[in-house]
This record gives sequence, C-alpha cells and structure tokens, in this order.
Amino acid sequence: MNKIFSALSLGLMTSTGFAQQIAKPNIVFIYADDLGFGDLSCYGATRVQTPNVDGLARDGIRFVNAHSAAATSTPSRYGLLTGEYPWRRNGTGIAAGDAALIINPERCTVPKILKEAGYATGAVGKWHLGLGSETGKQDWNDKITPGPKEIGFDYSYIMAATADRVPCVFVENQRVVGLDPRDPIQVSYTKNFPGEPTGKNNPELLTKLRPSHGHDMSIVNGISRIGYMKGGKSALWKDENIADSITAHAVKFIEANKDNPFFLYFATNDVHVPRYPNSRFWGKTDMGFRGDAIVQFDWSVGEIVKALESAGIRENTLIIITSDNGPVVDDGYADQAVEKLMNHKPWGPFRGGKYSTFEAGTRVPFIVNWQGKIASKKSEALVSQIDLLATLARLACVDISAKEVADSRDQLDAWLGHDEKGRDYIIGSADGLTILTWQWKYIEPNNGAAYNPLTHTELGNDWHDQLYDMLHDRGEYDNVATENPLIVRFLKEILQEEKSKGIGLSL
Repeated sequence: MNKIFSALSLGLMTSTGFAQQIAKPNIVFIYADDLGFGDLSCYGATRVQTPNVDGLARDGIRFVNAHSAAATSTPSRYGLLTGEYPWRRNGTGIAAGDAALIINPERCTVPKILKEAGYATGAVGKWHLGLGSETGKQDWNDKITPGPKEIGFDYSYIMAATADRVPCVFVENQRVVGLDPRDPIQVSYTKNFPGEPTGKNNPELLTKLRPSHGHDMSIVNGISRIGYMKGGKSALWKDENIADSITAHAVKFIEANKDNPFFLYFATNDVHVPRYPNSRFWGKTDMGFRGDAIVQFDWSVGEIVKALESAGIRENTLIIITSDNGPVVDDGYADQAVEKLMNHKPWGPFRGGKYSTFEAGTRVPFIVNWQGKIASKKSEALVSQIDLLATLARLACVDISAKEVADSRDQLDAWLGHDEKGRDYIIGSADGLTILTWQWKYIEPNNGAAYNPLTHTELGNDWHDQLYDMLHDRGEYDNVATENPLIVRFLKEILQEEKSKGIGLSL
C-alpha cells in the first residue's frame, strides 16, 4: 500500500472511527434516469416497491437534500463527470442523437482521475453526451471518435444517445454492436430518408407505444422517435431488452475486473421514455409502464449487488445510487402514466419536476452504501453530484489541485455520513439559475414559461425575484423576496460572483 493511500486510510480511521486500514474500494455509480425523489419506497413511495434499492439505503446513507447538476439529462451528466456546472459552457443543453462529444477530451474527468489511481474504468448504459468530433458528421459504420475512451473510460457499452432519439443502437468501445456492413446506418435530424415510415405518417406501424406529443419521426421496434434513421436493421435494440442488455454488460465488467480496483458508471435507461419494460415486469405495479420501469430499475440494482457478492468484493465496493434529474410523467408517449398516477407523487413533497427551477427539478434520491464502512442513517447534508470528481479524487488519493476543476468540492465527509452540513450552497439550472442554501432558495428572474402543459410541469419561471424559506415552505408556494431584501441581495451577489468565474464559454 503506498504512503499516500496509507495516510488517507489513517485520516478516514480518525474521522470515521474505522478500526483498521481499508483497501482502495471499487466504485459503482448507478445513475437512474428521470427518477424522482418520491419514486422509491425508501423515500416514501407506497404504490411501488424497490427492495434492492431499499436494502442499500437501509445499510447505508440516504440523503434527503441531494441535487443533480441540472434539471435535464445532458447537462447533469456533463456536470457529474467534469465537476463543472454545465451552465458555464455553451453546448451542454439536451443533446440531439447526432451531437458531437460534449466533453472536451482535454478536460479532467472522473474516470481520468480514477485511472491515475490505478482503477479500471467502465461506462455502461445511457450516454447522451454526444459522440464524434462534429455534430451530424459521425460515421456510424466505423469507429466513432472521440468518445468515452477519450474522456477516460477503458471500456464502454452505451446507448448511442438516449432511448427516444435515433440511432437506436448500442455502441461498444465506440463501434455499433451487431452492424451488418451491407446495411449501413444513416442518421439525419433535418429531413427523413425517402420511403422511410414515420410515426406521424404511418401510425398503423406503431405496435407498442404511440406519441402523446412530438416523438413522431422514425419508427424503431414499433415506437416512433425523435430524428430520422435508415439502415442498421440488425443492430437495432428492442426496448424491452435494454435493461437486460446493459445490466448483463455491467455484470461482465465487474467479473472481468474483480481482482483490481474498478470504477463502473452504470447509467440506466429507466425510467426515461419511451417506457417499455420487459414483459416479466408488466403489472408489477398498478401504475402502468412507468411504475413497472421503476421495478425494472430496482431489478438492475439487485443484479449489480449479486455480481459484487458473487465476486467476493461486496464489502470493498462503494455503491452510489442517484438520478440525473427530477421526474416527468408525460414526456412524449401515451403510456397512461398520467392517468394511473393517482396518489403516487414522483416529486415527493416538492414542487416542479424535470425541466423546472422548482425544487423537484434537481432534488433527487441519493444513496451511498459501503458495507461495514459507514453507518446506516438518514442525512440532511446539502450535497451535489457536481462534487463526484473532487470527492472520489480524495478517496482515490489523487491530487487535483493543479487540474481544471471549476466547481467540484471534496465532500467525502458528508458522503460518508460524518458531516451533517455539506455544502454552503448549490447552484442549480433549468431555464434560469437558482441558488440553494440550507434554508433559502433563490430563483433568478427569467422570461421562460411558468408551466408546460405538455409535460404537466410547473417550471418555476418568473420575471420577478423568487425567494423561498425551504425550512418552512419546501413546496415553494410563499415567495418572501419582498420581505427579505438583504437575503435576496446576498444570494444574488453570490450568483454574480459565480458567473464572473466564467459563463457561456465555448467548448
């Protein structure tokens, strides 16, 4: 064991009461998609049961004031892996299926810092961070670079973008899986290919799901998507098998690397649209496919834990479970999620959801489990996914002081349950920016819509300053900005100071 790691182990023993030195832990980061604060039974859900996640929460730390880096997918993932708030960079919005790689290969990233510490690194599941060097110019029939390898992942088995966008194929180590070269893939986000059916013009071909709004372009597996695609028939996924496929590849990565430290970034598609879980999960809840997809997510978690146990490395593995942003019930497909929601509240006690500056846009489940190393508890510490990089750097004994890490902060003490405070503040982003402290939530004025009738989401946008006392008004219904001008001024000054560090920079 090297001297640096011995020193860290001693520090952890001092701060946590560990009785003995610890080996470098494996790290498994499980990233759900559009899973809300109230979607898990360990967070209060009653109409869906998630026993595998609950077991990790019961044996670990369940955070109730944890936040994603943004209220939508691509920017959250960018912030998570780079440690930089996504609003600082142009081009980090929701990515099209043919977007270029959004993370600059020269950046410091989570997998890069862990590789420095001797970790094997793998990315499995949803990607949605772009591939290739130029938008719309990828050759899907050859090796696609840059991609996961260039930002630090030794191995990758990913969805090319996200489930509701073409191309609907898996990409392993930056080559499309199962592609027949005689049937090359073509992708366009501007116009359809001659003779190719679409959900808009050929609804009779929609055998599995129909769109509720948008999502009416190319049809893959009986479901229409965003964008146009032609060819690659042998490589197309079946939505009902996505969870099985990515979970199996995650398990294989664990088995292949069990003898040395590894970092697995396992990003599920559940519960993102189009929701079409495997038939063995149908009817597991009374909430339709959205509820059944939550059960499918829980199954994936259980398979990961079983693999760790079978490999004999469960006790030396740090497991983190969270979601990329808050929930959305109708995000473009008529899957009866709205009709069957009834008294289930995916957003928990908060207001808003995915896309929203209100609290449910970024307040997400966050569970940290390290069997035998951390105590079981609920933590109210203010924590953010933006801190994954700096926190894991400390855990892995990597000095990042000379690296470009704009916003990530070492929060290991909070993540291991020994600091009940966490961050002083977190900046969130949707249409506008927010700043959240232990007590106060400030939403800066912006001209976005207040409500999205398509997704049934309160977006939290307003022309006026908004200030909420989160200790007494977690639903954000009583705007007390007028009564507290000094607090508003103070929080606005912090935001302005953060913006002055760099905003709107090109990639």
